[in-house]
Amino acid sequence: MTFKENGAPGPLKALGFYLKNIVSKKKGVRILDIRVQGDNIEKAIKDLKRKLQMEGLFKEIKKRSFYEKPSEKIRRKQREAQKRRLKSLRSKRHA
Repeated sequence: MTFKENGAPGPLKALGFYLKNIVSKKKGVRILDIRVQGDNIEKAIKDLKRKLQMEGLFKEIKKRSFYEKPSEKIRRKQREAQKRRLKSLRSKRHA
């Protein structure tokens, strides 16, 4: 890919204006578009981190960084389900 094909000034296109095809096991292929405007790469990185956190990528990486015994996995999933149930009940009470 050359700069003229993309129509973008500078090396930002070479680094990638867009981050695509972030793969998540649960959700399949997800597409994230991060646009760099006016050579403001810091804002683009901040936006990328925010979107990745919302996707749960950091949580997934942390979870997979060590082996989880099957019994611990079951207990963790039960805790998460309990949290979701309580959150759902709280939101129904206030609505």
